[in-house]
Amino acid sequence: MDEVLTVDHVAMEYRYAKSSIKTIEDINFTVRKNQFVSIIGPSGCGKSTLIRMILGLTKPTSGRILYGDREEMGPNFHVSVVFQNAALFPWLDVLDNVELALEPLIKDRSRRTEIAMNNIRLVGIDGFEKAYPKELSGGMKQRVAIARALATSPDVMLLDEPFSGLDVFSAQAMREELLDLWESPVENPNTILMVTHNVDEAVQMSDVIVILSHRPSKVIQEMPITLQRPRNTRSDEFYKTVDHVLTVMSE
Repeated sequence: MDEVLTVDHVAMEYRYAKSSIKTIEDINFTVRKNQFVSIIGPSGCGKSTLIRMILGLTKPTSGRILYGDREEMGPNFHVSVVFQNAALFPWLDVLDNVELALEPLIKDRSRRTEIAMNNIRLVGIDGFEKAYPKELSGGMKQRVAIARALATSPDVMLLDEPFSGLDVFSAQAMREELLDLWESPVENPNTILMVTHNVDEAVQMSDVIVILSHRPSKVIQEMPITLQRPRNTRSDEFYKTVDHVLTVMSE
């Protein structure tokens, strides 16, 4: 499979006048085309810093991040992101929130609207394009955020704990819907990188789980998940895999 994103021995150290703090020691992994990869690790291990580096918002102290075979500086249009809180602009309706991601890329307003509406339909919220965020449930807000992320046709869609703010039932429904999108042969985000604290979620959704250590973080293990899809989250094999991930994390 083609390499879409490579995190190449990245480290991050914050230097002050009389001290320094190293948050990331050595993180090294590859995301390949059409993979679903999850990053999991303890709180404070530098996952948020890693997200900022992948998005091109923070430069690593050492190492590099490659998109295909390119290293780019500054904000990265090859990656789109869905945050935990949806990050919608409250003064914009659903359509305008999705279109906003396209403004730097497409000058033709009618074309932007066409693409935005296609993605609004794709995530199942057509009919709500003129609604404002305050009128939407948490799950619907996340659908808007996913539509916005898909609209730019990114090489990688980055998910930053996207379902942690939802109730149990809404979160599970969103996981299943996102997996349906990802597995669709017609319309899909191709490659997904998800940051999560939820081991069950990572096992349910991922081809590979990248397990990080405590700060300063490094990769403990890249664990392939070979359970057959769609995954039965109540099966013995699923529970054994979750237990194995937890065991590796606790070592």
